[in-house]
Amino acid sequence: QVQLVESGGGLVQAGGSLRLSCVASRSIFSINGMGWFRQTPGKQRELVACISSGGSANYADSVKGRFTISRDNVKNTVYLQMNSLKAEDTAVYYCNADPTSFPPRGFGSWGQGTQVTVSS
Repeated sequence: QVQLVESGGGLVQAGGSLRLSCVASRSIFSINGMGWFRQTPGKQRELVACISSGGSANYADSVKGRFTISRDNVKNTVYLQMNSLKAEDTAVYYCNADPTSFPPRGFGSWGQGTQVTVSS
């Protein structure tokens, strides 16, 4: 199973930007369902953005126009560029590599998560 390591989280003011990275331990070329999920205490993990092996991207309505997901199959890395951040974007963000489906359903591998905190 591929191992995933996220980075790039932190504390940012509302309106600011962050870029999250998810580095895989091996090639992600054949993994169709690469996605970013987020979770806040007491709530279910939700899919924020995902990208297929062909480059098609889907976004949650709450982040459309503000977040951009991309993948670099040479570097085995998936990115999440987050702009115009809002307090409600505060969460732990997780990377998921789901070989079974696109959009990813949370099967496969998970990273350890990276905290994003947006101050208002």
